[in-house]
This record gives sequence, structure tokens and C-alpha cells, in this order.
Amino acid sequence: MRPEQENHIKYRIARSWDTLDDARILAAKGKWNSTINRLYYAAYYAVMALLLKHELNPTTHNGAKTNFTEYFIKTQKIDKKYGKIYAQLFTWRQKGDYDDLFYFEENQVMQYFEPVEELIHKVESIIKE
Repeated sequence: MRPEQENHIKYRIARSWDTLDDARILAAKGKWNSTINRLYYAAYYAVMALLLKHELNPTTHNGAKTNFTEYFIKTQKIDKKYGKIYAQLFTWRQKGDYDDLFYFEENQVMQYFEPVEELIHKVESIIKE
């Protein structure tokens, strides 16, 4: 692996953890739409690190979701529950960011912290293999 590729992967993982921390801060303030956004991006940065490790370089969020599903969920390298969580966050992030008069509530959002953290850990372990 090229040093710049390795650095980019490390950056994405660090960004994933930082963004998860941002989500916690927003949740503590009851900013649920913004929390969903940050949870999605925490997962997205981890997924992008994983894709970069395997020399997949999608140019869109949908491309990242498609590659993640095809190369890691369908092949059972990552449990399908994480594919479902990532897809749900992808949809909800768009809804929370772009739909007018749509507001998430605490009970919808809080359930995603643990699986996003688990996904980041899983990605880190796969990258280290």
C-alpha cells in the first residue's frame, strides 16, 4: 500500500471517531436532525476508509453505499445488520438535511450510537488484517 493511501485511510478512521464524538455533543443538546447527520458521516468515513483499503474509490455517497453492500455485506465480510443501519442512516441523513418540516426525535436517534461505534471498530479490525 502506498504511504499516501495509508495516510488517507488513517485520516478517514480518525475523522469517523471525531464525527461520532460530534454526534454525542449534538445529542446532548437535543439536536436530533444534526445528530443523524453526524452519525451518518461517522459511518460514511469508516466505510470510505474500508473502500480505500480495498482500492475502491466511489465518487458519490450512493456509490459508497453500493460498493459497501456489494463487496462487504453481500460477501458476509460484515454482518448485514450494519448494511441495513448504514442504508437507514443514508436515507435519514438526506431526509433530515433536505426535507422541510421534518424532525427526528430522541428515541429514533439514540439507538444508532452503539451500532455505528461497532461498525467503526469492525472496519478498523478489517483494515488491520
